[in-house]
Amino acid sequence: MQILQDKKAKDIKVLDIRELSTLSDYFVIATGTSTTHVQALCDNLEEKMEEAGYTMHHKEGFRSGRWILLDYYDVVIHIFYEEERKFYNLERLWVDAKTIETEE
Repeated sequence: MQILQDKKAKDIKVLDIRELSTLSDYFVIATGTSTTHVQALCDNLEEKMEEAGYTMHHKEGFRSGRWILLDYYDVVIHIFYEEERKFYNLERLWVDAKTIETEE
């Protein structure tokens, strides 16, 4: 996810959940270093996805800036503040998902 990398998101993971769930095909998980950074990542991602022609289905958590979920149907993007990412540990919950390597 080059958009997140360009804005200095940390520890970006892409999980292929196609064989595990009908919710989506992929989960993207990224970390921001502050609530302001989390919000900036979200804002930039929304703008770039819209420019690329993607339609957002649903958005949650944008008021707190600690965990934002952006649902683009086939791809669900989770942007966490560091503490929330450790607490929810989605990678553990989706341990059977295939991890898609991304370039850092």
